[in-house]
Amino acid sequence: MSFGRKFKEYLLDSHVDFDTIEHRRTASSCQTAKAAHIPGDRLAKAVVLQHDGGYVLAVVPSTHRVELGTLERTLGCNLNIASELEVGEIFRDCVLGAVPPTGLAYDIETLVDEELDKQPEVYCESGDHQTLIHVSGEGFRQLMAEAQHAQFSHHV
Repeated sequence: MSFGRKFKEYLLDSHVDFDTIEHRRTASSCQTAKAAHIPGDRLAKAVVLQHDGGYVLAVVPSTHRVELGTLERTLGCNLNIASELEVGEIFRDCVLGAVPPTGLAYDIETLVDEELDKQPEVYCESGDHQTLIHVSGEGFRQLMAEAQHAQFSHHV
């Protein structure tokens, strides 16, 4: 099991109860949900977006896609998907592509789609492609209390 160092510190400092779920290595959030035998709408997927002032982390259920236009109107700026190089620079303590949903641990503005707020439990990347963190819905809301919450995704 491999945690992103900053994410682990953030998680422990929050005093939120969590457990881990090991699964075979996967390359996408849909594959991860299947490998871990969890509902895809309870798996938080983090998408790193770039704007003129820096970066923002959009967190949506793995069964959803970010509505970029809606998010741009919410934030009042133009957004682009960050490159792998940029993501690797921000999340240096994580395996490339295994982005935890707590951008706040990395000093990145974080927005959470309201669909995740409705879930009784949430799973998320730990910083590798083989371990998920599992928290209660209340625990997830506590972890994301300082993030902005809005509706900016749609089911695919």
